[in-house]
Amino acid sequence: MLAAMRMILAALALLAAPAAAETRTAVFAGGCFWCVEADFERIDGVVEAVSGYTGGTTENPGYKEVSRGGTGHYEAVRITYDPDRVSYDILLWAFFRSVNPTDPGGQFCDRGDSYRTAIFVGDDAQRAAAEKAKAVAEADLGKRVVTPILDAAPFWEAEAEHQDYYKGRDLVLTRFGPRRQAVAYKLYREACGRDRRVRELWGEDAPFAGR
Repeated sequence: MLAAMRMILAALALLAAPAAAETRTAVFAGGCFWCVEADFERIDGVVEAVSGYTGGTTENPGYKEVSRGGTGHYEAVRITYDPDRVSYDILLWAFFRSVNPTDPGGQFCDRGDSYRTAIFVGDDAQRAAAEKAKAVAEADLGKRVVTPILDAAPFWEAEAEHQDYYKGRDLVLTRFGPRRQAVAYKLYREACGRDRRVRELWGEDAPFAGR
């Protein structure tokens, strides 16, 4: 009898426990996925950001394959977030102001189709929000925004060495010599001029540049 009561009480406790927050996803292409991942993982409410490839025709592509061109894929980041802590609208606002959405040929020092900007939407609500955010960005800049809003496509996670590159501790060979990944990332980002150009475009509205 006592055992049965304990089971009933345990079941009631489970029913009374608050449900885990339901997460949602956003997929953005903003040039180098190392940088997009590093930026968005700083936002309160973002659970994780995963680097990968999307928008192309090749199944399970690799970094070298995508970088060479011809696959149609963008370097992109899949952002998992808690909508009770951060909204999709806020993520869109931050995305536009973390890139140069007027550049059709890539981002900053990274040129080519795989480095173009894009927003991949999963439903009509995301599309409407993205269209609105794009119009606001265009009005704020006073320039044409070329970032397309595309239907979500299969997302292929990038190789392990590209995940959380900005805080990695492995030694990598750079043009500056052997460096820890985190140091190499900072050197790359500075040399590429990402933050400088974003500040030129967005000024104080740039949420990540120089912070």
